[in-house]
Amino acid sequence: MYKVTFGGKKGQTIQLKESPDMVAIRTKKNRKLEDLKMTTRSREVMEGNTEVASFPEAGVTVRKVAAPADELGLESARQDTARRDEARAALKQETEIRFAGRVLQNAESGEVMLYTENFFVKFKDATPEKECLAILDKFRLVVKSKLSFAKNAYFVAAEEGTGLEVFAIAEQILKERQVEYCHPELVQERRFKSPAHALQWHLGITKIADQVIDNHVNIHPAWSITRGMGITIAVIDDGVDINHPEFSGRVVHPYDATENNEDPRPKFDDDSHGTPCAGMACAAGLKDGASGTAPEANLMPIRLRSGLGSMAEANAFVWAADHDADVISCSWGPSDGDWWNPEDPLHVKSTALPDSTRLAMEYALKKGRKGKGCVILFAAGNGREEVANDGYCSYPGVIAVAACNDTGKRSVYADYGEAIWVSFPSNDYPYEDFGHPAPISEGLRTTDRLGKPGNADGDYTNAFGGTSGACPGMAGVVALILAANPQLTQKQVKQLIRHSCQKIDPEGGKYSKNGHSHYYGYGRIDAGKAVASAYRRARKAAGSRKI
Repeated sequence: MYKVTFGGKKGQTIQLKESPDMVAIRTKKNRKLEDLKMTTRSREVMEGNTEVASFPEAGVTVRKVAAPADELGLESARQDTARRDEARAALKQETEIRFAGRVLQNAESGEVMLYTENFFVKFKDATPEKECLAILDKFRLVVKSKLSFAKNAYFVAAEEGTGLEVFAIAEQILKERQVEYCHPELVQERRFKSPAHALQWHLGITKIADQVIDNHVNIHPAWSITRGMGITIAVIDDGVDINHPEFSGRVVHPYDATENNEDPRPKFDDDSHGTPCAGMACAAGLKDGASGTAPEANLMPIRLRSGLGSMAEANAFVWAADHDADVISCSWGPSDGDWWNPEDPLHVKSTALPDSTRLAMEYALKKGRKGKGCVILFAAGNGREEVANDGYCSYPGVIAVAACNDTGKRSVYADYGEAIWVSFPSNDYPYEDFGHPAPISEGLRTTDRLGKPGNADGDYTNAFGGTSGACPGMAGVVALILAANPQLTQKQVKQLIRHSCQKIDPEGGKYSKNGHSHYYGYGRIDAGKAVASAYRRARKAAGSRKI
């Protein structure tokens, strides 16, 4: 454990821990790691790694070194560290890599903290310059610059190779009576402003009421590769307010399957579900804290108010496939039982998938995307019941999305079963009878119908949720995957997702030998890992061609 103190001798101390499985890599000439010519050994040890942070201005990438596929779930911290150090040793031999070092994380939040061998030191105002320089020389520090924004302030460097000793050196310097402030140079990743809103905890680490929430989908590394441009997400729901500025310029081939026209806007007062779903997938993030997971993807809104099994239902899928949808998001299905009532007879009611709808879905799965297949996602359901009873989301070609909460556990209402493929963060409720605690957050922040009464923040809502919110959020991640690698088939996307999940709640999740949980599928999606994997596959297939 290391520490850094901000605010002087009696200031705030931040505890830092060494990551057992991350490597900070700095390349020469600030080149991307993927563009370097490396030895076979280095490529082998870095195979399957995931970028968790990027500092392109310094040519630094922070990578999580992956376990071999046959060892997943069997790793100890010691094995993680051994594999990390093996990667470091190999990378240090590469002529185009300046260094491969250890990575520190904030012990409380887990956020990556990149350290350098530089320090900020400020002496008390009355200290003569000669005395300041003597103290710096005592610790063998070289002045890189004398800073103009504060008196007796210096930016200094330790000897190359000092490494983690910088923290001990800083503590010793701070004990000098003439020193007012001293700390090593720590660098955190610069991020987009739109997801920084505390109510978008599902996208990245944040705080709500001074409580850190670190149970997100790791969207920032994915966005460093793509934000979904060129990919189309079809949202089949009860109507989408396409006049919302968050979708401006990106609405394509709108359709009302129930009324058979091209106006997908809400027609009834209760057509209030589709707009927040669409926002979860692809809101632009114009309003602080209301970004979808794929903020540059196109939106194909398809209104469907007809009942299950109707021809309009089948037509909705056909329209999506025929009009070049890449991803189809469906946050609807059969009625759920009341999740809080174990005796509700709806829990054991089985709803079959009608042939008309099944064949339409098959058409989209096989013929969509010029034969590569549309990726279809369904919300698993909110009845705390077996998903196998739902013929829609348990259909083999579908990706069934469950909901997990802001503490990295199952949302109390979420359906479960073998058909669950992946989990995505959503809201939750306290329920004492099940021993289920209250969530930290209110829910998911997203778009809402323009002018809808009662909205917490104008034309947005802060309390969307259920697997209805999880499904389009996951659909946006799929759009990012396809933007990174458009050649993937829908089956390949599904398998890529399987290997791009973080196993959450390992004790309660009861994961099988093949890594599947009855409650979480293969875990909570790691968008950064998924998109990086898709991007690597595309580069491998296309050689050095840029995407």
